[in-house]
Amino acid sequence: MFQSWQDLLFAHWPVPASEIEKLLPSGLTLDRYAGEAWVTVVPFRMSGVRQRFTPAAPWVSSFPELNVRTYVKSSGREEPKPGVFFFSLDAGNPLAVAMARWSYHLPYFRAQMACRVEDGGIRYCSRRTHSGAPEADFRAVYRPTGPVYQAAPDSLEQWLTERYCLYSVDRDGRVYRGEIHHRPWPLQPAEAEFGRNWVAQAHGIFLPDREPLLHFVERLDVLAWRIEEAGE
Repeated sequence: MFQSWQDLLFAHWPVPASEIEKLLPSGLTLDRYAGEAWVTVVPFRMSGVRQRFTPAAPWVSSFPELNVRTYVKSSGREEPKPGVFFFSLDAGNPLAVAMARWSYHLPYFRAQMACRVEDGGIRYCSRRTHSGAPEADFRAVYRPTGPVYQAAPDSLEQWLTERYCLYSVDRDGRVYRGEIHHRPWPLQPAEAEFGRNWVAQAHGIFLPDREPLLHFVERLDVLAWRIEEAGE
């Protein structure tokens, strides 16, 4: 599947590992950088979503998305592959939510969302509307503050961003892995003002009262493969 991620903000916070480990499903282990666990909130615009060799369907190919993720490896493998695990993915397209929940076993939620360019930055608003889901509001204005660069090898920035698979879990507790491919992230330093940032708290994650590490990405094109059950 082809996707284009645009006007994206990475907002990274270090979080006590014990607080994250208790939220992970069996079959995944928490990945750490220099002993620290991290959680990242990611608002962006999804566009151009389509299967290979097919045109994008206008009613499902473009929408705002907001996710909360941490960093994991699969358990029980000789060489566990580093990836990301999502606590939530809010999206402004109900059909896309239904399809992703069914085909990828990802915790997508319907939300009322808006993402627009304003005064050289991005104004982003999200309010979860998914029936039975915990309330989650997010409001922010963010913008790049410097030129594009690539994360240095072995740096925290590279560890946080250059991840090439995602993990999900179904209702029976089976762990799945989906491979993704893209060029190295064209990062820019960023600034952000958060009006509301409750999406992590909605899932039992309390972000520290400190400035996050921020990155802006204007656009990245991505290929995503079907998920497969992660082997033991």
